[in-house]
Amino acid sequence: MSPLPTTVPAIVRTRVRAAVRRRATMSPREAQERALVLRLLSLLSQYPDEELAAHRPGLASAVAALPRSSAAAELSAFMNWFAVQEPDALARHYVETFDLRRRSSLYLTYYLHGDTRRRGMALLTLARRYRAAGWDTDGGELPDHLPVVLEFAALAGPGAGEAPLRMHRRGLELIRHALTESGSPYRHLLSALLGLLPPATDADRAAVAKLAAEGPPEEEVGLDPYGAAHGAGHGAGHGHPAYGDGEFAPPSAFVPPKAAPPARAPRTADGPRPEGRS
Repeated sequence: MSPLPTTVPAIVRTRVRAAVRRRATMSPREAQERALVLRLLSLLSQYPDEELAAHRPGLASAVAALPRSSAAAELSAFMNWFAVQEPDALARHYVETFDLRRRSSLYLTYYLHGDTRRRGMALLTLARRYRAAGWDTDGGELPDHLPVVLEFAALAGPGAGEAPLRMHRRGLELIRHALTESGSPYRHLLSALLGLLPPATDADRAAVAKLAAEGPPEEEVGLDPYGAAHGAGHGAGHGHPAYGDGEFAPPSAFVPPKAAPPARAPRTADGPRPEGRS
């Protein structure tokens, strides 16, 4: 590899070289295991409907079979709770945690842009990134919803596929902080994910502290320019299209990851999440 120009700041040169080394040293098996962890994180961070709840034994087995790592330990800690809860209790906890608390919304662009016009453009840019990679989410869920972003990362790989996660690392840190404060077991999923990303910098930590204190930008506008039509929240009782036809991979299809455009039940598009679920 030719040396980077001396005009590139030293810290940037160091990080670029480190990223290249990470990609170069990741074996096919390691890449597959990483994709599996991301797929499991995507599934487990979805709304726990009846289908997902019914597949908990299989998901628990998949988590138990993961090679030892910090991410596997966090997933195991989450499954210890997730596997034994009553389905109604799981759904209630999910709604209370992610739908009724802005600080733990799973819509990542909200933390960068709030409800502003810039958020609509960020959503459009993210959707275009998916399409450029040959992946169509079918508009069933906003493209910045964490399960969708995780599904893309699992399918597209640690370079371009994980770029949206790296871009929204500060928002992910804030979500983990909020989940830790509330004592939600979902904090383990965020810890597992953040452990896969580059370590937080001092600037990241300062930005997260400021975001926690002040909140995201404010400029109440609709997101209609994005062009997605969204209706009721999760659990609305809609039928599920076949896997590979605009729906999330079913919980039983966790290995090996295969291309499957994600979509959950339609959501409203004028805020970080709906006020509740039907």
